[in-house]
Amino acid sequence: MEYFTETAPMLMVSKMAEEMKGSEIIKIAAEMKKMVANGDRVFNYTIGDFDPSIFPVPELFKNEVINAYNKGFTNYPLSNGTLELRQSVSRLLHTRLGLEYKDDQVLIAGGSRPLIYAAYKTVVDQGDTVLFPAPSWNNNHYTHLCGGKAIALETSSENDFMPSYLDMKAHISNTSLISLCSPLNPTGTSFKRRQLEEICELILEENKKRPDTEKPIYLIFDQVYWMLNFGDEMHVDPVNLYPEMKNYTIYIDGMSKAFSSTGVRVGWATGPTKIIAKMKNILGHVGAWAPKPEQMAAAVFLKNDNAVTEHLEAMKLKISERLNALYKGFIRLKSEGFNIDAVKPEASIYLTVKIDLAGRIMRDGITLENAKDITNYLLKESKIAIVPFYAFGAPVSSCWFRISVGQCRMEDIEPFFEALRAALSGIEELVEED
Repeated sequence: MEYFTETAPMLMVSKMAEEMKGSEIIKIAAEMKKMVANGDRVFNYTIGDFDPSIFPVPELFKNEVINAYNKGFTNYPLSNGTLELRQSVSRLLHTRLGLEYKDDQVLIAGGSRPLIYAAYKTVVDQGDTVLFPAPSWNNNHYTHLCGGKAIALETSSENDFMPSYLDMKAHISNTSLISLCSPLNPTGTSFKRRQLEEICELILEENKKRPDTEKPIYLIFDQVYWMLNFGDEMHVDPVNLYPEMKNYTIYIDGMSKAFSSTGVRVGWATGPTKIIAKMKNILGHVGAWAPKPEQMAAAVFLKNDNAVTEHLEAMKLKISERLNALYKGFIRLKSEGFNIDAVKPEASIYLTVKIDLAGRIMRDGITLENAKDITNYLLKESKIAIVPFYAFGAPVSSCWFRISVGQCRMEDIEPFFEALRAALSGIEELVEED
């Protein structure tokens, strides 16, 4: 039997698809998987996901998913989500954040990603300017999908990689959308109250200047990690700071991170009634609904305050002990004279670390030029898989990295530092300039 073989290597596709970049995280993960397949032990601190044996889904939630399937909830849900879940989300936001959103201002989808996409498509026209910090997760790609003009505001460790209103001020008059995340992926840091107040004030001031016939600046506020804050860190959000921001803010949230349910795919957005309605229309055509049984289960679980609190307390304890152990280990290396640094963890499942080996020489004589070289060196030399900030829109010259603890076992932390120390000790001195 003969099979058709495609022989047209220059097939034309859309300009958007041709110029769309793949995920750097997936590229690193692919290299790591090859090593694991060859029998190597790899310290996998890349993906923002959870090992279910360490971070299981809440027992009540799991049982309710099973019950929902057994009860036959396997037909189409409403395109904006089941009423039961939208009501539960509305209640959760009221009781735990003090935000007031009616069930018709809540949109359910198959995780947070479709909701971010729908929010972009709802408010961004071809050529519109979108502001977002660098590093941040996927804003550059969503802007590209919408044909927008991306302005990535480079941030620094001095401000815990959070953007300031001063970063935005020069661009504000031409901006259609500001996209923010707090706690921030990839850094694990959060907005302080005054930082976010200043950004809200900037948005409100600009929107007062714009006529009713012109689109206002909208704000996407991704707070999917907000329930994973530690110690004295308090989550702040735009509408609680300035109630008038409710007209312009689209919140993105979901089950995935706080409830270690990344594969369950239940996310929600809340915002102005018109915006949510338009997002619903977009996702209705895409068909990005969360499965109905999972929606029914989430509705039951989120209304059980004791189960939610119990899970969050256990989850935060396990995450914080891993983040703090890693943070102390990096600070110890810094004190020993290695060109290492770390930002104290505040929330989420991420630790921000600096591993600056740029300009140094490996044992085989090859010079490490940038973060891409450092990433490859750590993976091959020490079997350490971490994600450089250039995967989140920062320059490739940045030597800052994200470490995710969702797959981290406490007993692996000391071996991890032993492997890292060996890799650092195998680097020669800085290359001397002529």
